[in-house]
Amino acid sequence: MLSFYAKQFNELTTEELYTILALRAEVFVVEQNCPYQDVDGKDRKALHILAYVNDTLTAYARVLEKGISYQDYASIGRVVTNLENRGKKYGHELMVYSIGICQKHYPGQKIKISAQAHLEQFYKTHGFVATGEAYLEDGIPHIGMLLK
Repeated sequence: MLSFYAKQFNELTTEELYTILALRAEVFVVEQNCPYQDVDGKDRKALHILAYVNDTLTAYARVLEKGISYQDYASIGRVVTNLENRGKKYGHELMVYSIGICQKHYPGQKIKISAQAHLEQFYKTHGFVATGEAYLEDGIPHIGMLLK
């Protein structure tokens, strides 16, 4: 069972920040073989969603208000589950929680994501619909999606 925490950047401990960055690098850089600039300046403005099983950071996402990633939309990004816990539906729990946090903290703001194209169906199960054509982001096919 996951335990969720939503924290502003200045509420994160050094250990939490280190663990977040390590998980993101493990999956997005190493596993997906995609060297890119993960530390993009948006973390300071984000609500960080941490999901733990016992004391292990198992899943993570960041939530951003309108005007940071998209001019007219709030967003959820850097959605990740560690390799050893995939297939346990933790990603689904993470998205439900993240959408709720986004709606609570940024009421009335529409939500947009930049989804890896192979995960389009996953996001559709959470009410997102594709907008436009697929595009390359950091060498990986992505698609813009809006929450209905």
